[in-house]
Amino acid sequence: MNGLLLINKPQGITSHDCLMKLKRRLGIKRLGHTGTLDPFATGLLIVLVGEATKLLFMFENLDKSYEGIMVFGKDYDTLDVTGKVIQEKEVKINEKLIKEAMHSFIPSYDQIPPQYSAIKKDGMKAYEMARLGLKIKLKPRRVQIYDFKMIDFNGKLTFETHVSKGTYIRSLARDLGYKLNTYGALEKLNRLSIGKYQLKDAKNIEEVTMNDLITDEKLFDNIRRIKLNDYMIRLVKNGVQLDQRQTTEKDPFVVINHNNEMIAYYELEGDKFKPKYFFGKGKSL
Repeated sequence: MNGLLLINKPQGITSHDCLMKLKRRLGIKRLGHTGTLDPFATGLLIVLVGEATKLLFMFENLDKSYEGIMVFGKDYDTLDVTGKVIQEKEVKINEKLIKEAMHSFIPSYDQIPPQYSAIKKDGMKAYEMARLGLKIKLKPRRVQIYDFKMIDFNGKLTFETHVSKGTYIRSLARDLGYKLNTYGALEKLNRLSIGKYQLKDAKNIEEVTMNDLITDEKLFDNIRRIKLNDYMIRLVKNGVQLDQRQTTEKDPFVVINHNNEMIAYYELEGDKFKPKYFFGKGKSL
């Protein structure tokens, strides 16, 4: 079966560990996820199953939302409390100052990723270089902060945020600390959503079954269907590209056969539509 599972990742394991546990529990060989959660973080992990591991492109640009706790006054090498304290600084903050600083990140800012991240530089992942004690300079990237709000403050900041792809919440904590003339780090992080997919619909690793699978066909419910004849279906199964001779479409579409079975999903690249994914009745090569 091909599709996705919504998993509530527990604290203390990597996203890869989560996949390994699911493979053993469900007897599935081919799994992938759409975006890493740090070991100390919890929350929504989208797991792709079977051929649907080829659908990563559908999830790469989705926005995400989180809740968590930020602490101030200590500079951690990992930007979270699981790391080593490098230095400390006095904290002189209140709710008003924090809210003003939080609002300053909306709608966007240039964010430098954490040293402890999977970004590659000179052929190595940044966290590998950091563990070797190597100093690295990562380039800032423009990220969108759609919302960043205080839920509570009692010396620690309980927050919720809604951000674009590529946003590091550990970096956001660091940068909020800088805005407040101190240091900031994450104590807790819980991912609430990825695009339209919600944590409230996710299952724990020990609870999930294949009955919870959202099939690959279900993922394309809102995509336009185009029915082609048997001759064209044979070509589609062999990966043919389509142009204005076969379709006048401008938006992505799903090719179906005379039985209304889904064959392939197409997207426009340049002046031609190219197959991006084949369903169970699809590619014959």
